[in-house]
Amino acid sequence: MTIELFREDSYLQTTVAEVERLTDEGVVFDQTVFYPVGGGQPGDQGELTAEDGRRFQVSDTRKDRESGDIVHIVESTEGLRKGDKLQLNIDWQRRFQHMRMHTCLHLLCSLIDAPVTGGNLQGHKGRLDFALAESPDKEALTAALKKLIEGGHPVSHQWITDAEMDAQPELVRTLSVQPPRGAGKVRLVKVAEVDLQPCGGTHVANTREIGMVKVGKIENKGKSNRRINLQLLEVDG
Repeated sequence: MTIELFREDSYLQTTVAEVERLTDEGVVFDQTVFYPVGGGQPGDQGELTAEDGRRFQVSDTRKDRESGDIVHIVESTEGLRKGDKLQLNIDWQRRFQHMRMHTCLHLLCSLIDAPVTGGNLQGHKGRLDFALAESPDKEALTAALKKLIEGGHPVSHQWITDAEMDAQPELVRTLSVQPPRGAGKVRLVKVAEVDLQPCGGTHVANTREIGMVKVGKIENKGKSNRRINLQLLEVDG
């Protein structure tokens, strides 16, 4: 299975990797810095560079449902062979926006005392849906989120066993997405003094890196469902 370098270091932008196999959609490497779509976070885009200088644009990154390998989606794999070594480079500006917004959504989750029923992020925008009958106060929520961001809380990750995860079901905040099982361990993302929950996504190292955020529209999505939209105001970071 592909070694997922981004799980340990979200700031790693490039690596050299060896082609393990080619699929109808793209390339599978022995290791990668490309994050595959999942948990509401889009797959990375970027570029692959062969030793002879040929370049391949990665339009998306996804996991193979059967093997669990990470597939780098390219228009054509012509000329590539198993064993070739390529330089992998992610679109860092796009990824860093995702890291900032993903961490910000964890902060939002910590401020709403209700289960999460859905979520998504794309570029500088993101949203979470909560099982709420009434909408929270937008101004109060904006102020609380700003305080957490400016608080400079360190963000880190740790691993626990499946058994430890089963013994702490309260860590799971999402009703729509459950942490992946089967590998024997679960990855937790911790925002110091603020939040701790299972997550496989990429995050910033400190909440200050999120920058200025706007709480957008709070939408009624059903009798007991409210959608809270967020937007990064400093798009380039």
